[in-house]
Order: sequence, then C-alpha cells, then structure tokens
Amino acid sequence: MEHYEASLDLVWGVDAIGKLIGRSYQQTYHMIAGGKLPMVKQVGERYVVSRSKLIAFFMEDAA
Repeated sequence: MEHYEASLDLVWGVDAIGKLIGRSYQQTYHMIAGGKLPMVKQVGERYVVSRSKLIAFFMEDAA
C-alpha cells in the first residue's frame, strides 16, 4: 500500500501538508478550513492532497 500511495504522489494529514508548505499545524488547518487550499480533500477524518498539485498551486500563485 505504501508504494501505491507514493506512486500517487499523495500527502496525508494536516501536519504533513503543513511541513510541505512551511506552515504550522494550526495555520495549515485554518487554511484548509477557510478554503485557501481548494485542492486538499477530506477523506474520512483525514486530509489528503497531491504533492504536485499543491506545489503547482503555490507556483501559479507566485507568478
């Protein structure tokens, strides 16, 4: 399963997403809850995002 998830480029959990974007758990959670990261999806009680989509979002925003 781990290899399968890696091939999908997924980042699971608010903490892991926050580390990827350089934000704390609280900051990341509020960004997700406030709709600032529309590519992040909730699956059950966890949040998940494609690493490449998240990076592309920030690269597009910076341009």
